[in-house]
Amino acid sequence: MKIELAKNYGFCVGVKRAIKKAERIRDAATIGPLIHNNEEINRLKNKFNVKTLQNIRELSDEKKAIIRTHGITKQDLAELKKKDIEIYDATCPFVKEPQSICEQMSEQGYDVLIFGDKEHPEVKGVKSYVSTNAYVILDEKELDGIKLPNKIAVVSQTTKKVEKFMQIVNYLLLRVKEVRVFNTICDATFKNQEAITELSKRSDVIIIVGGKNSSNTKQLFLIAKGNCDNSYLIETQDELKKEWFIGKKHCGISAGASTPDWIIKKVIEKIEKMTDI
Repeated sequence: MKIELAKNYGFCVGVKRAIKKAERIRDAATIGPLIHNNEEINRLKNKFNVKTLQNIRELSDEKKAIIRTHGITKQDLAELKKKDIEIYDATCPFVKEPQSICEQMSEQGYDVLIFGDKEHPEVKGVKSYVSTNAYVILDEKELDGIKLPNKIAVVSQTTKKVEKFMQIVNYLLLRVKEVRVFNTICDATFKNQEAITELSKRSDVIIIVGGKNSSNTKQLFLIAKGNCDNSYLIETQDELKKEWFIGKKHCGISAGASTPDWIIKKVIEKIEKMTDI
């Protein structure tokens, strides 16, 4: 059986930056999970004493605080700055962009529509920078029956699909007098999605490696599943099952933006042993 990695996969620039920062800082607490990968978070904890707090209210005697890659709310950041603690910001630059846009557009009187999951920490952080009305949706149908403003700015969660973003934008263009569109979908996300689309059309089994709480990893899995029925999402090599590969000739592999190379390598090694390559 042939094993082929997608042309683009794994760690993005923002995640690499955050990991290096956490390793350098050491002996610190992250506000929320630094990235959406439990295995990497455990490695940072065990090797560099970087522990994870769920929110700033869990801070006690810590001397250093690291802001997660997804960012935190504007209010939490203000509260954190009041504390006697060293603050290190590991927010991904691609996440800071929609935060800044939301703040600027609100100041100019625009309501803001955010394409994203309202429960995702990145979206919560971005929304906190809106001082006018904010709409958080995953589908344009959620706007049916809502009286929309005369002018609106549109941003996206960085890990969403471009095609769906454009559907929402087109919906607004037909109903709102002035629409300002900011494509805040991360370039790495787009490239990873494009690569798995191409690979999944040629494979008869696909393995997506990444955190099951990771938005960009879920998107990769959904794209793969749309092209290849035998697509599976795993966090570690321990979840692999030999029966997935029986009779298969081509296995495609991709990984989410928070998945380190050492996990991907273990997955490949386990598949090779299972299929006697």
